[in-house]
Amino acid sequence: MRIIIVAWEHEFSIEVGHQEPVLEIKRKIEQLLGIPAASQTLAVSGWELVDGLDMEDYPIVTEGTKIDLTFKPTLENPYLNQQNKIQIIVKFSARQIKIEVDRTETVRSLKEKIHIIDSTPIKRMLLFFSGIELDEDFRNLSEYGIRESSEIIVYLKSMNRGRDDPPTKKLSIIVQTASSLLNGASIPVEIQDSSTVRDLREVLLSRKILPQEDYLFIHKQRIMRDNCSLRWHGVENGDILYVFKGTVSRGGN
Repeated sequence: MRIIIVAWEHEFSIEVGHQEPVLEIKRKIEQLLGIPAASQTLAVSGWELVDGLDMEDYPIVTEGTKIDLTFKPTLENPYLNQQNKIQIIVKFSARQIKIEVDRTETVRSLKEKIHIIDSTPIKRMLLFFSGIELDEDFRNLSEYGIRESSEIIVYLKSMNRGRDDPPTKKLSIIVQTASSLLNGASIPVEIQDSSTVRDLREVLLSRKILPQEDYLFIHKQRIMRDNCSLRWHGVENGDILYVFKGTVSRGGN
């Protein structure tokens, strides 16, 4: 199958096999770009592809899937430091500012820069990009797909939910089961976007729509996290969530 590697605001495609090791793909990239395999990190929607696994271990990787490439600059490739510098737009309710950041910076680092420039209290910040909350301070900006000229929206937390907090809304979505589960049923569900994936699972189980099993939910080729909200995953009204039997454990870190 052919996948798309995304790096430095550019894309290029390579042919890989379903059973091809992640490390072998990194070696192909090394031959093309000269970036040492050991310095590379490949990720799909924030999920790192681990060297010890094969492509078939990642069901979200299919024909045409975009895989983000990040890397650790080396002394032999100092120019890579410059390639990581980007300028983003940070939007508040009535104003916006531009900030230069490094792709490898963490969410926490971005919050600190916003605080220094704008005096917004770090503890009150809620950052959103493309409908997804940047709620894990230790994650790199590149893991959220943030690039040159990306727009980050800042909401402010308050003791009582205030006007600056993102409003909760009801979603009408479709839960599509695999062909081996309920013969590939399409299940309409209404649920709040603030509900977690675990909440959705419990709703389906309590209504006896799904049998008591472990399930894996996927949205737009992204494996969903139990403790994260539908809003965090960028789920919109009318979207389709795919459900399969099984569990997944995140490697690395």
